[in-house]
Amino acid sequence: MAGNPGDPVLASRDGRVVLVSSALPHYGTMVVVKHDDTFITAYAHLGKVAVNENDEVRQGQAIAEIGPGGPGRPRLHFEIRERGVAVDPEPYLNGRAR
Repeated sequence: MAGNPGDPVLASRDGRVVLVSSALPHYGTMVVVKHDDTFITAYAHLGKVAVNENDEVRQGQAIAEIGPGGPGRPRLHFEIRERGVAVDPEPYLNGRAR
């Protein structure tokens, strides 16, 4: 997802932060939120992070900022996983799926 460095990254749903890490260089700093036994979301290429592991977050809460990304390419990597399988986020983002 396109964006500018420093733009807020908002939690897509209520949940609990299960990972804040920079261990995967390809993703930069990332935050993973577990929403329930079915869904998790991952947010990567982050700059400043505003949450810690085990924090409870609310939908719409700022959890981080978009980082600088690669050379001239600031962006947010956003991923939805349903039962561990990555799914197309578009139907969730536009309200067609819940």
